[in-house]
Amino acid sequence: MDPRKLVSCLDFRYITDVLTEEEAYEILQKGQVGKKEREEQMLAHGYPAYTTSCAWLGYSDTTLKQLCSKALEDGWTRFKVKVGADLQDDIRRCRLIRNMIGPEKTLMMDANQRWDVPEAVEWVAKLAEFKPLWIEEPTSPDDILGHATISKALVPLGIGVATGEQCHNRVIFKQLLQAKALQFLQIDSCRLGSVNENLSVLLMAKKFDIPVCPHAGGVGLCELVQHLIIFDFISVSASLKDRMCEYVDHLHEHFKYPVIIKKASYMPPKDAGYSTEMKEESVKKHQYPDGEVWEKLLAAQGN
Repeated sequence: MDPRKLVSCLDFRYITDVLTEEEAYEILQKGQVGKKEREEQMLAHGYPAYTTSCAWLGYSDTTLKQLCSKALEDGWTRFKVKVGADLQDDIRRCRLIRNMIGPEKTLMMDANQRWDVPEAVEWVAKLAEFKPLWIEEPTSPDDILGHATISKALVPLGIGVATGEQCHNRVIFKQLLQAKALQFLQIDSCRLGSVNENLSVLLMAKKFDIPVCPHAGGVGLCELVQHLIIFDFISVSASLKDRMCEYVDHLHEHFKYPVIIKKASYMPPKDAGYSTEMKEESVKKHQYPDGEVWEKLLAAQGN
C-alpha cells in the first residue's frame, strides 16, 4: 500500500507526543528503499523464529532433553525456557539447556508475570550466568514503571526485558517505550485487536529503535503474526538485528493455511487472506456442546 494511504488507516489519537502522522509517513517512505530486495530475502530465507516448545515448566528432564535434541537436529538456534516457580529448579533446568545448546546459541527466559519487582531483579541476577538475551514478563504486564525499574537494574548484566503479549492498545506500548521499560517489544496480533493498532505499535517501535519480537503460539497466533512481522521487516524496520518471532508447534493442523517453517524461519504465506481460516471438520468437532470433543468430555464428567 502507498505510504500516505497506509498512514491514513492508523489512529494517532493519544500517541502524537511520540509519533506524529508525518513522522509515520517518513518512516514508511524510507522503508520504500530496498523494499524489493527485502521481499526477495524473505521469499528465499524467511523470517527468523525461535522455539518455545522445548522447555515448559513441568516437563521432566527426559522430555526436555528429547525435545531440545530434536529442535537442534531441526536447525533451531534460538530457545526459550519458562522460569519462576522455583529458583533452584530454574538454575538446574537452565544449566541443562545451556549445556545442550552450547554457548553460541540464543537463550531467552519467560517468567509469565511471576514476580514482584525486587524479587524479579534478585531472581534474574541469579540466572545471569546462563546468558539469557531477555527475561520476558518478569512482573505484572500492567506495571510500566515496575518494568522500567527491572530493565534499568538488569542493564549491567546484559539482560533485556521483553513484554507486550498482554498489552491491549497502542497507549500502553507508548508508555513502555517512553519509560525505557523494555528492550524487546512483543506484539500479540489478537490482543491488540486489529491490523491497524498493530501497525501503529510497529511504527512507534521503529521510532524508538526497539526490535519487535512478536508473541505467538496459541490457536492461530503464529498464522496471524507472520503477516505483521514480515511486513515490519519489508516496510518499517528494514532490519533483522535482534529480531525473531516466537513459534510453537501446536494446533496448526486445524488450519487450512498453516504456517510454513523452514530452517527455523517463517516462510512468507502465498495465499490471500490472514491465514486463520479453520478446517470445517475441526470447527465441527470442537463446537460446544454438540461437537464430538465436547460430547466425550461431558460424558466423562457425567460418569
